[in-house]
Amino acid sequence: MSVPKDLRYSEEHEWVKEEGGKVRIGITDFAQSELGDIVFVELPEVGDELEADEPFGSVESVKTVSELYAPLSGKVVEVNEELEDSPEFVNESPYDKAWMVIVEPGDSSEMDELMSSDQYEEMINED
Repeated sequence: MSVPKDLRYSEEHEWVKEEGGKVRIGITDFAQSELGDIVFVELPEVGDELEADEPFGSVESVKTVSELYAPLSGKVVEVNEELEDSPEFVNESPYDKAWMVIVEPGDSSEMDELMSSDQYEEMINED
C-alpha cells in the first residue's frame, strides 16, 4: 500500500498535494484497492466551487459507486479529462496519472486539518 510522505490526506481517502498556491486532489491507493476496478469517474467542471467535506464527484467500480468528498474548499481550475476515457488510471496510478482536480483553495488553513502520511497510515491500519 503506497502512502507518499509529501501528501496530506482526508478521512474520506482523498490525497492533497500543494503546488505553488494550488492543490492537486485524487484518491488514495488504499481507496482504489477497496473499490476494485474503476469503470467510470464523474468530476466537476472547471470553475465549480468545492466545499470542504461535501461531495464533488464520484467513482464507479464494478462493486459500487462512491462519492468523492472535497478535502478542502476552493475553485476548480483544472480537471483531469483523461479519466473520462481511462478510468483504469485510478487503479494503475492513483498518485500520478489519476489526479482528479486542481483547486485554488479558498482557506489555506484547511490544509492544516488534513492528516500527515503517518496519521493516514495509522487510520487505515486500524480499519
